Amino acid sequence: MIRLILGGARSGKSRQAEQLADASGHDVFYIATAQAYDDEMRVRIQRHRDERPGHWHTLEEPLQLAATILAQQASDRCLLIDCLTLWTTNQLLANADMQAERDALCAALANARGEIILVSNETGMGVVPMGELSRRFSDEAGWLNQSMAALADQVVLMVAGIPLVVKGPALGVGQ
Repeated sequence: MIRLILGGARSGKSRQAEQLADASGHDVFYIATAQAYDDEMRVRIQRHRDERPGHWHTLEEPLQLAATILAQQASDRCLLIDCLTLWTTNQLLANADMQAERDALCAALANARGEIILVSNETGMGVVPMGELSRRFSDEAGWLNQSMAALADQVVLMVAGIPLVVKGPALGVGQ
């Protein structure tokens, strides 16, 4: 099963994804895409590390997401990828071919076993950014989210901490 959890900043995306991962009954492999470019981000990353259960496996992979998914997927595992928009930023800063990276990620997910939970920001609900790189990021994030939603069995939009299922089965009690 592939689940996509979307929402704005501080909407409860990561918390919802972590609850779903914990409820999966599988070994959880948390694939973190963030890179600490400044002190504030280092603090955020450390807070996320400290809040995760100690028995979860953490892999930090800012760029090679498709390869990491293929290497770690198994029917008895839950892969939680947080987050696709940070991965998009990393790819843009590395001058990657975004179409090729998106295609590779889609192929990896289409063939993956086990439960996959993807976290991504919904960036298309605000104003059009002023800068060229910001507009490109917003475009790339939107296209990536559309690709992920097409592959996903379930898409959940988080609004003020409330999960709204927009595709697939309803969430169970407590999810």
